[in-house]
Amino acid sequence: MPPPSLPGPVSEAVTNHIRVEVLAQYNAENSKPYEDEWVFQYTVRITNEGGETVQLVTRHWIITDGVGHVEEVKGPGVVGETPVLAPNESFRYSSWCRLKTPTGVMHGTYQMLRTSGDQFDIEIAPFGLRAKYTVQ
Repeated sequence: MPPPSLPGPVSEAVTNHIRVEVLAQYNAENSKPYEDEWVFQYTVRITNEGGETVQLVTRHWIITDGVGHVEEVKGPGVVGETPVLAPNESFRYSSWCRLKTPTGVMHGTYQMLRTSGDQFDIEIAPFGLRAKYTVQ
């Protein structure tokens, strides 16, 4: 069942002094709507607003398409990196996902590691994926 309403293409969450901001965009150039393939690019900025150095260890994305099909993506780091963020440092990267519908929602968590050895999860707030000219 599709989500009742689609969140906007921008999200922001702060967990344990780590801010995660996301901006998503439809990528028409790489999409093939006549083959039920829509591609979305998203850019993430992770900022350490705390007083201790942290490292991003793993990612866990939950991607829901417009008909309610859910796919989970788990793995080490992001875009081949496990960035270390000192206090007040940010890391920015871009990635993409492919859906079989012109709309969807993504959210998830990053697992972080403090220099003390403590691990904790930080939230990636939900953001909407919407192809141009899509009525929701």
